[in-house]
Amino acid sequence: MSVFLYVFGLLVSFLLGGICVERKIKEKQQSKVNIGEALVSKKLNDYLFHEQVTGIVVNNVTLSIDGSTTQIDHVLICTKGVFVIETKHYSGWIYGDAKQKQWMQVLFKKRSQFQNPIHQNYKHIKAIQALFDFVPIDQIKSLVVFTGDGEFKTPCPKDVVLLDGIRDWMNQHENHVFTLNRIQFCYGRLEYLRLPDNEQTDKLHLCNLSKR
Repeated sequence: MSVFLYVFGLLVSFLLGGICVERKIKEKQQSKVNIGEALVSKKLNDYLFHEQVTGIVVNNVTLSIDGSTTQIDHVLICTKGVFVIETKHYSGWIYGDAKQKQWMQVLFKKRSQFQNPIHQNYKHIKAIQALFDFVPIDQIKSLVVFTGDGEFKTPCPKDVVLLDGIRDWMNQHENHVFTLNRIQFCYGRLEYLRLPDNEQTDKLHLCNLSKR
C-alpha cells in the first residue's frame, strides 16, 4: 500500500507540475504579445512622475467610430495636452518615410511590409478629435514609438521615436496647456465612451478589421 501511495503521489506531483509549467508558458506567451505596449506605458508613467507632470495614461482604448471600431494603444492626457500613441515592437532594420503607405522591416534577410504607423495613428487622432470636440486640434498630438531592438536605416520621420526618446520628445511641448479640471473631464469622457477592455471587445475589433 505504501508503494502505491508513493507512486500515486509522484503521479499527482507530475500532473500538477505540468499544469503549472503549461500555465507559465501561456502567461509568458501572452506577455510577449504586448511587451512593447507595456514598455511604453511604463515609460510614459515614469515621465509623468519624474518630470512632475500631472496626467494619466490610458492603455488599449477601443472606440466605436462610423459603424466600426478603432483601437488605440495609449492615450496620455496631461497638462501638455492629449497625446495619441501608437506602439510598434520590432527587431531588425526599419525603412520608412512619412508619406509612404507601407514601411519595411528587414530581419535575417527576410523583408516584410507593414502599414505606415503614422497613417495608422492618423485614424486614431481623428477618433480622439471627434471624442474631444471641445479641445483645440493643435492640443491633440500624434506619437509613434518603436520598442525592441529595431534600427532605422532611413531618417526617423517627425513624431516617430525610439523608446528612450519619449522624454525628449515630450519635453518639446509646452506645459500647462490643460488645467486639472480639463484633464479630469477628458479622462471621464474617454472612460465613459470607450468599449470595455476585455476579450469580447478585442474579438469585435478583429472582426471589424477582417471586413475592411
